[in-house]
Amino acid sequence: MSDTDTGTEKVRAGRRTVEIHRPDKVLFPDDGLTKSDLVGYHEQVAEFMVPHLRGRPLMLERLPGGLDGPHFMQKDTPDHYPDWIRRETVTKEGGTVTHTVCDDKATLLFLSDQACLTLHRWLSRAERPDHPDRLVFDLDPPGPDFEAVREAARHLMELLDELRLPAVLMTTGSKGLHVTVPLDGKSDFDSVRAFAQETAEVLAGRYPDRLTTAVRKQAREGRLYLDVQRNAYAQTAVAPWSVRPKPGAPVATPISGQQLDDPELTSQRWSLRDVEGVLRQARSGPWADVTSRGRSLKTAAKRLEALR
Repeated sequence: MSDTDTGTEKVRAGRRTVEIHRPDKVLFPDDGLTKSDLVGYHEQVAEFMVPHLRGRPLMLERLPGGLDGPHFMQKDTPDHYPDWIRRETVTKEGGTVTHTVCDDKATLLFLSDQACLTLHRWLSRAERPDHPDRLVFDLDPPGPDFEAVREAARHLMELLDELRLPAVLMTTGSKGLHVTVPLDGKSDFDSVRAFAQETAEVLAGRYPDRLTTAVRKQAREGRLYLDVQRNAYAQTAVAPWSVRPKPGAPVATPISGQQLDDPELTSQRWSLRDVEGVLRQARSGPWADVTSRGRSLKTAAKRLEALR
């Protein structure tokens, strides 16, 4: 439903109606994609995306003027957000911050109206913010060679299999891949990050010419960086099915283990330019063969120690 006099559209989401302001605002000038395109995408992908957002504090990447305008990261929830938008207050150094939480389709569409292109989610849930139920490895390539990313992902998945930790894969829509391990939420961030760091060091030790854990770029010497820095309190990772603020409007997309062998795979394989392609991928259930039940790190840590 549209109102041409005021430059707004109204979209239904369950029991709510969300007003979309300036739907024809161009967000991706090189591709001609508008806010209305973003809203339409989120309307269709919500059933797949919202379960990955529900209950988690979010950091919102907003570009109200599109790619050519201001770009900022929003943590605090503005006072003008509707009362029905869920808010969760968590501690930070020297105080607190009240994050937005996206529990439903209506919230996702409201955030689309706010030109939130990308949603970055906490690795823990709002009710237990100090205990992550996700562990993320970010495979950050030194250049455009995606084969290095695919190779690193294969090696990492093999190591996690040795540790008997199920994991899922996702193109980031930027340069690399995320490998995510579901956890039971019983370990704190320090323990999870230490485990992730040790795992990365074991893997880099197996392939020292191709992989590194060096934080400083100068020390990487052209090797792929196994980044575990996201595994810390208040850090975030891009949410599955999020649009990235880059030309072409690439989408962070879950993939299956079999798709890792596809020579056509890149980190920007799926995009807002082909919504049907994204939806086909979502409907294929790329993570369906991986249990959603989180695992404990205690036994895995013992297996890892035996490999060091």
